[in-house]
Amino acid sequence: MTRSVTRLVTTPEDHRIARLAAAAIGLALLDAAIPLPLPGVKPGLSNIVTLIVLARHGWRVAAWVSGLRVIAGGILLGQLLAPGFFMSLAGALSSLLILGGAVRLPERWFGTVSWSVLAAFAHIGGQLALARLWLIPHNGVFYLTPFFAVAALSFGIVNGLIAARLLAGAPSGTSQTT
Repeated sequence: MTRSVTRLVTTPEDHRIARLAAAAIGLALLDAAIPLPLPGVKPGLSNIVTLIVLARHGWRVAAWVSGLRVIAGGILLGQLLAPGFFMSLAGALSSLLILGGAVRLPERWFGTVSWSVLAAFAHIGGQLALARLWLIPHNGVFYLTPFFAVAALSFGIVNGLIAARLLAGAPSGTSQTT
């Protein structure tokens, strides 16, 4: 009997993406452990990693890190293919779409903090849209928008400031802090 061996060849970029995704996954697990008064409201700590990756390595790598975080987080939290997984996926995809455009805005006025706020609002918007279309087919879900908007603004600013601070203190790499 002939034995077949498949070899996976990885690149240094693959290793970098794996390390960054691991950091984002760890922060997502920490996020899930923080009790908050309103279901669905989380600080989004893993978005700090996404912002740093976006600033240093570009949108494509940030999309990989974010996607791996959503999938691995779903597996580790026991929510893969559950409604919470799809809510996370909808938020991540919405954020990535917005960040894809935001990185093209003038650096003079837009940077890590504004990216974070835009991404936080997109995340909540994507989740509310999915909740309305799939989980709660009633416009009453939008009554929660003010609470989620305050959380998105607050956590978006805090996470953006943390990412900007980490980028400013790190050797090598671009740092955008608006």
